[in-house]
Amino acid sequence: MKFELTILGCNSAIPANNRFPTAQVLKVRGRLYLIDCGEGTQVRLRDNKIKRSKINQIFISHLHGDHIFGLIGVLSSYGLNGRKDPLHIYCPPHLDEIINIQLKYTGHPLPYPIEFHITDPEKNQLIFEDKVVEVYTIPLTHRIPTQGFLFREKQQPDSMIPEKIKKYDIPFHEIQSIKDGNDWTNSNGEIITHAELTTPAPAPRSYAFCSDTAYNESIVPIIEGVDLLYHESTFLHSELEFAERTKHSTAIQAATIALKANAGKLILGHYSSRYIDLDELQDEAKSVFPNTELGLEGKRFEVKMSKKKVK
Repeated sequence: MKFELTILGCNSAIPANNRFPTAQVLKVRGRLYLIDCGEGTQVRLRDNKIKRSKINQIFISHLHGDHIFGLIGVLSSYGLNGRKDPLHIYCPPHLDEIINIQLKYTGHPLPYPIEFHITDPEKNQLIFEDKVVEVYTIPLTHRIPTQGFLFREKQQPDSMIPEKIKKYDIPFHEIQSIKDGNDWTNSNGEIITHAELTTPAPAPRSYAFCSDTAYNESIVPIIEGVDLLYHESTFLHSELEFAERTKHSTAIQAATIALKANAGKLILGHYSSRYIDLDELQDEAKSVFPNTELGLEGKRFEVKMSKKKVK
């Protein structure tokens, strides 16, 4: 089953140079999670043939407009399309106030419930889990309270070898225990090891979303070893002074975080509108962390399954 990120918007501040503001969708084993919701998000969902109806959780990093101005449109369209299922939004304080006042004065109450889960952007903590992932906040350094998100796939159980089930005549009610890691003792008292009866499950995969932040090495232990890292790279390093003043990062700084965190792949994004050609940003980052790619709208990044077990 896929673990795949789709970039819906990659620009900072405003739509420019044919780039929309920040929004992404992470697909994990058939489940979809929307991350930030800049202007134009619902258009990009349609363009990328992503089923909005399958999104039940939305994660918002902070309340700057280029990360939330598409949200009211998405919510309203859900209502017009007859959504009934609850929608869960994980966000810093006050987003619920913004959305509720918009709904109040536009005169279009929604036919489905929204549950706002208010987070503390200053803490690294588990804020959501389901059958396939756990989601943790990553405290970031920006001009207003801001958090990133770390998605960790849950470990799948090992797989039974069908031939072994038949060979040892293993009862059905024992299979789950074996898959969970236990050995099995047959009626003669013979112990058949878990390793003989199973094939290892794929290693869990992970994705870290670090948007709108000044260079901040304190996040490195949180994202250590992450398979896929998105880190904002608003400016070239020649604009370091401006990046520091606005609490953003340069491409080199994003790459440095990826290197220190031993990430598998770095995705750049949140580009300043001053840059039409983004190759120079990518070149700068690659000089520090070679496995770097530009996050561009419509681009998909898949983390393949690995049979190597996590120790």
